[in-house]
Formats: sequence, structure tokens, C-alpha cells
Amino acid sequence: MKYHIFIGSTPDDLKSERKELARIVMELGHIPVMADCLDGGDRNAQKLLQKTVEECDYFIAPVAHKYGDAGDGISPLFAEVSIAAKKGIPVLALIIDEKARWKSSKKEEDETLVRRLDDFKEKLREGPCETWTNTADLCQKAQSLIVRELSLNSRPGWVRADRLIDPAVANEMSRLSNENSELRRRLLGNDGEAFAKLRDEQDHALKVLAMNKVTLSFYYALGDNWESPRQFRYIRIFKTLVPELVLGKTTSEISRFLGTVLNPDLERTVRRDYPTPSNSIKKIMADFSVLKLVKCDHVDETLADNEVWEITEYGKELYSAYRMRQLDRVLVRKSEAVQEGPES
Repeated sequence: MKYHIFIGSTPDDLKSERKELARIVMELGHIPVMADCLDGGDRNAQKLLQKTVEECDYFIAPVAHKYGDAGDGISPLFAEVSIAAKKGIPVLALIIDEKARWKSSKKEEDETLVRRLDDFKEKLREGPCETWTNTADLCQKAQSLIVRELSLNSRPGWVRADRLIDPAVANEMSRLSNENSELRRRLLGNDGEAFAKLRDEQDHALKVLAMNKVTLSFYYALGDNWESPRQFRYIRIFKTLVPELVLGKTTSEISRFLGTVLNPDLERTVRRDYPTPSNSIKKIMADFSVLKLVKCDHVDETLADNEVWEITEYGKELYSAYRMRQLDRVLVRKSEAVQEGPES
């Protein structure tokens, strides 16, 4: 799954920083989008900009000490953020630390613009936000912010055309899936023993995932060996991978995704090709396959990385049961807190 990530426009004070942000987005395997290539003099420029922003999955808002041109009094970044916010696109703010060293020539002098900038920053801090002190810090914070948001707030994104399913086939698969789910609900509804057996199977599978761990090491872009070995519970890896496996991922893609998401040293960037060991990834997926959570297809026997892993229907059901139990626990805790509130 790839995402279009819009990098907000700024005055010339952040020209080099925005280039670095585009590089970070590309290294994460996604597509950076900027307004720089649009013809601002075109009479439909504003409509095209709005369409471009609205079609993106995420929005990065880098901010330093400049608001915009004093002539029109409107910051281009503010206008773009407004478009994203109205469309419900997550805005990831990267605001410069007030203690960071910065040239006075790159700071606003007009008091009105300074106030507008301060108000704008306060608004951005209401959402996902990080502060930065220099370009290297900006890149590190941007990477961690993007990875965290992709994990917590999944968006539609896009896939290659050759990975898509024909609409007619997709509709038939959807119909059969709904029919199967309905028959399953009726069966379980009429057979308490079958329902209890299913619950026992799910309990057992979740316990297995919770109890078993795997050690993953990481290979960094500027490193020369495997480093930072960490143990991760299977349940964490499973819940992290489920959204990614709906359309299938190769072993190398899974390695890259887990390497980026689970990287314990956010100050360093993992390498692009197999940042986590391929044998560890294959072991994990084989164990998931034993539990009937995933299935493997070999798309092309001539390719070295020919394994495509997909989540099974049972895997989806188990993930759904896991999430429901999590949500139920949150509901119980909130309910208990409300009941204890007046007394405390």
C-alpha cells in the first residue's frame, strides 16, 4: 500500500527542509506531493491545488518563523491546511522549537503576522505534532510521526493496477463473503456448542500469539551489521500486519514495513532492502500460517522474492475478535471510572 503525502507550502525559509521531507517520504516507500509544480498563474490554479490536496492521504505541515507574504496576509500553508482539515485528511505538524537557532532574516517582523503565526501554531498543536531544532532533527521527527500516524490512522492509499481485482470478480467475492458470513452467523446462532467451540479456538489462538515472542534485529542505512535485537510478541506483530496483508505483501515488503514501524532507534533510518532478517520474517509468517491466520501464494517461481502473504478470513475474524475485546475493556474501564468519580 502506498500513500500520497502532501508537503505543505512555505516561504523560502524552509526550501531545503521541504526537499528533505520529500526524501523521507520516498524512503518510506510513499509518494510526496507538493504545490511547487503547479502553475500559480493559471486561472484554475486554486481549483487544481484543492483537488491535489483532497486526493492525498496525509498532509505534512512544516512551520518555522515565517507566516507568509505581507501583501495578501494569507499563508499558503494555512490555506492548504484548511483544505486538508475540511476533507478530514490527517495533518502532521512539524513546528520549530522556540529555542532553536534561526536567522533573524527568516523571522517575521510584522506584529500582525507574528500573532497570526502563533495562532496557527496553536491550532496545529491540537493534532499530531512534533517540534524540531535542525534539519537532521526535522527528518527524524518527520519519519517517526509519519510511521506512527500510518499505524494509528490508516487511510485508503492506492495499489498498482496489476494488483487490483477485476470489479466483477470483486463484487462476486464480496457477495459470497457476505453470504458466508450470514450463514456462519445463523449456524452459530442456532448452535451454542459451535459458537462456544469458535470462542475457545479464538481464545487459544490469542493466547498463543500473546505468549510467543520472536527476536528481530535491524540493519541501518549507515550500518555494517545487524544491530538492536529486540523481542516482540506475536500478537503485536499480528495486529500491526493485518491492515497491510489485506491486499497481500511480499516477504521483502513485510521486512521493510516491520523494520520501519518497529525500529527501536528512531534517530537512525533502517536500510530499504530487508532491514529485518528474511529468515525471521519467513518464520513469523510460517507460524501465522500454521495458525491459519495467513496464506502464501508464489506469484512467479523465477523471482527470488516470490512469496505473497495474505490475511485469511479466519485471520480477519480473529483480529476482529481481538479488537472487540480491546474495545470492551476500554468501555469497562471508562464505566468504572464514571461510577467511581462522584465518590473520589
